[in-house]
Amino acid sequence: MKLYFFPVAPNPTRVRLYLAEKAAAGCAIEVEEVLVNLPKGEQREPEHLARNPAGGLPVLELDDGSFLTESLAIVQYVEDLHPEPSIWGDDPVSRARARELERIAELRVLHPIAWTIHTTNSPLGLPANPPVAAHFESLTPIGLGLLNDKLADGRPFLSGERVTMGDCTLAAAFQFARFGKLEVPAFVHVQAWDARYRERPAAKQVLVL
Repeated sequence: MKLYFFPVAPNPTRVRLYLAEKAAAGCAIEVEEVLVNLPKGEQREPEHLARNPAGGLPVLELDDGSFLTESLAIVQYVEDLHPEPSIWGDDPVSRARARELERIAELRVLHPIAWTIHTTNSPLGLPANPPVAAHFESLTPIGLGLLNDKLADGRPFLSGERVTMGDCTLAAAFQFARFGKLEVPAFVHVQAWDARYRERPAAKQVLVL
């Protein structure tokens, strides 16, 4: 398999963190990484559009030459091939809670951060749009507040004692915020989580900011 990525793009980053966390837990998965340089526009070249007509990243090329183009679809495909140890949890309740937290991290933190950056000073050259930027910037504290409340019980990671996919998504969002020089609202438990997560070997292997 091949994973097409760019180092600070949040969606490829969360897939790469997932793979690194699986390896750290004893399940190393052989995936070749292929850089697609977004600032240079390589995602718009015919070679990449043949992989993903939408031009996005990440893309996972399967051994049969076909492609998967959405982050969670890629994670679930790999997880189905290598289910142990699970990135979601070991029973229906823990898996449901982990998926709930991942969706909060993606829809209520990662997406607002990404849209705020892309409508202020987009690394892809998208036009600035101050009203849209202000709207999405106002949403970020809501999502962070929800996660902060979860972490207030002293758990080290979003779902408890072990890393789940929500941690990968939130870490990818925070790296993109650092890349875009976007100041993330301060929540004490989320800040402590961020410092703690970035000390993990998987994070040090994948995160560049």
